[in-house]
Amino acid sequence: MMVVKSLLSAILLLLISGSAFAQSLRVAVISDLNGSYGSTDYNPRVNAAVERIIKLAPDLVISTGDMVAGQRRPVLSETQVKAMWQAFHAGVTDPLRSAGIPLLVTPGNHDASAYGGFEGERRIFTEQWRARKPAVDYIDDADYPFFYAFRMKNVTFVSLDATVIGPLQGGQSKRLRALAARDETLIAFSHLPLWPFAIGREAEIIGDTGLQDIFRSIDLDLHLSGHHHAFYPGWKDETVFVSQACLGGGPRRLLGTSTRSAHAITVLEISAQGEIDITAYTGDAFSFPIDWTKLPTQVGSGSSALKRLDLVPAMVTNNEDYRDPAPTAAG
Repeated sequence: MMVVKSLLSAILLLLISGSAFAQSLRVAVISDLNGSYGSTDYNPRVNAAVERIIKLAPDLVISTGDMVAGQRRPVLSETQVKAMWQAFHAGVTDPLRSAGIPLLVTPGNHDASAYGGFEGERRIFTEQWRARKPAVDYIDDADYPFFYAFRMKNVTFVSLDATVIGPLQGGQSKRLRALAARDETLIAFSHLPLWPFAIGREAEIIGDTGLQDIFRSIDLDLHLSGHHHAFYPGWKDETVFVSQACLGGGPRRLLGTSTRSAHAITVLEISAQGEIDITAYTGDAFSFPIDWTKLPTQVGSGSSALKRLDLVPAMVTNNEDYRDPAPTAAG
């Protein structure tokens, strides 16, 4: 796998690859769109993000969770939870579907928490998404919309059910290992990140070194996560980790910084050869790329430290065609 950041590199690859690039894949990633507990109103920026995504015409959209605002105590009523999902579908799911863009989701803690007391919200989450299950090429969908895997073009995607702190539950690690034999780009996505990105959420992670070992053993190319409400492209032990900015309330500060992350969407351009271009777009119309050089060179410390992706020598030495990314315009 090769990760490319600059638009110039992507254009050069397009010219070099010729007909093979016809199999390229564009993926938009959104996360943490919700507001206050029980809210059925979304900030206008969510509508702006959806409009921008439709203009970009990706092959699919991934949500890394927290689409609605459940997990309240006392627990919201079934009527309230269903009303939240109705509002989400009206503002996000339905416009994407009308544009012919499938939305693949993974549960957030505010969507379908696996902590005790929220069994009803998990049941409703299941009902909502099984009724809107996208028609993609599933490899493992027995537990859709929690743990599941599907293939699109030259890429295998895996949703991990990670709504509680700590190691993955329910045999997910074993099922993840079963995907190792596939000679394709492999991308996992979950709500909780494996490692911390944001101040105030240092402990709200999967934090399982065993899972990191699995990622490495199966040659996982990229792990997408939400929950920390801050964009960061990181690298650790041969795996790329990208934390998503939020579209809803509560943007957070990356570890070691004093400025809150901008609201943003992430766009992946994946070539037929497995090269991945990662860009986060911010601004009122989500048209300005976030400048990676203005992000910290590293987040976290010790065994959980993640280095900024463009500063990783391995990404150059492992791929002789890699071109060092030029800084992009700040958003």
